[in-house]
Amino acid sequence: MQIEIHAHGFPLSEALRAHVERRFQFAVGRFEDRVQGVIVRLSDLNGPRGGVDKHCQVQLRLRGLPKIVIKDTEADTYVAVDRAADRSGRTLGRNLQRAQRKDFVSCWVEWR
Repeated sequence: MQIEIHAHGFPLSEALRAHVERRFQFAVGRFEDRVQGVIVRLSDLNGPRGGVDKHCQVQLRLRGLPKIVIKDTEADTYVAVDRAADRSGRTLGRNLQRAQRKDFVSCWVEWR
C-alpha cells in the first residue's frame, strides 16, 4: 500500500512523516488488498497566528469502489492525523462491509 504525504504551509519533518505512515498503516493496513493508495494532505491554515488550524485531509483510493475522503482540523497536527487515521479505518471497514453485503444480496437474487 502506497502512502503519499504532502505538507502545505510548513516543512514536513521526518518525525511527522514517520507518525503519519505508522498511523495509516495501522488504521487501514488490514484492508491492504482493497486499497490502491492513501494520500494525506497536511496544512496549516492560519500560518504562524496559531489556533485550531492544523488540517489533515485523507483520500483513500480503492479497488472497485469510489474513493473515500476524510477531513479533520485540530490545534495539533499529530492529533489531526490520529483522528483522521482512526476515522479512515472505521469508514473504510464500514464501506467494504456494505459493498460485500450488496454483492451477497445481488448474488443471492441472481441464484434464486
